[in-house]
Amino acid sequence: MSMDQLLATIRSFDGVLELAPVAGSDFPEVAWGDHFFYFAPDGVVPARQQPYATFVTKNYPDDTASNLDEPDRWRLNIHVGATVFLELTGETPRSGQRSWDYAADDEVVPHPVYRRQGWVSITNPGPRTTALAIRLLREAHAALG
Repeated sequence: MSMDQLLATIRSFDGVLELAPVAGSDFPEVAWGDHFFYFAPDGVVPARQQPYATFVTKNYPDDTASNLDEPDRWRLNIHVGATVFLELTGETPRSGQRSWDYAADDEVVPHPVYRRQGWVSITNPGPRTTALAIRLLREAHAALG
């Protein structure tokens, strides 16, 4: 599934709020082109809540393990919590015993930076992970609703 198709899916959720910073906006330049999703039926970014999903299109200074600066690469990040994290990875968010290939396409892996907070990532979701990604996005959204 393309990034545009997956974005269209999440945009259809009731009460979703998307922040998609563009060039010249008030958001930091590093965030331009990325997408951040919140549960916010009132259309206002929650003051004390992080997004539950992000679509990242490039490396960040502290997050380069997925090689997102290469052409046609992007990564879906989803907050799944400790229980689902364990089900998906076989590890707790804080254990980190296994070595992961964060640049692997179409694989669910711990988020390279935010695993301890219960985040997973999928670089270039494809046939193996698209249905799971949609399910995880729905669950993350519903958990806040």
